[in-house]
Amino acid sequence: MPLSGHCLCKAVTYSADVEAPLLTGYDHCDDCQRQSGSTYSLVAVVPKDKLTIKGPIKKWSGSGSSGKAVHRLFCSECGSPIAHDPDAAPEIIALKAGTLDAELKKNLKPVRLREKETPNLCGLCFVASKTQLFANRTVWRLGYRDLDGWEIAFLPGTSGQAVQAHA
Repeated sequence: MPLSGHCLCKAVTYSADVEAPLLTGYDHCDDCQRQSGSTYSLVAVVPKDKLTIKGPIKKWSGSGSSGKAVHRLFCSECGSPIAHDPDAAPEIIALKAGTLDAELKKNLKPVRLREKETPNLCGLCFVASKTQLFANRTVWRLGYRDLDGWEIAFLPGTSGQAVQAHA
């Protein structure tokens, strides 16, 4: 069953031809906090080439923590955030998981880490970086890093198994 969802007014709909997100997690970067109006944005990361979005989209682009652009997609009618599309990780797009259809949201298992210095905030930052997996193969590593440098990463081809490492 593909992942599907829509904005508040249902003018924008989307479908991702995947069984499950590559990663679901709480993104606590400053930009996601400001965009969501909360202390985090719940995201469901999918391969960009598997996603189809229909309807009136407005895009706002700004610089991400990588220094590269992050394109935030919104419904131009109701303003609901739909996704963010980071240039630093061109193969993926992070859907705003609150826009997923209700039945799909019930099965999400987001990553959650705790920040020691600020207990009210989780302190996670979404990371997507190239990793040398084998001598001749570079892949994108998706995951989250807390302020102590601990990272939970999800490598493509590992069936969603988490790999925890200290940065």
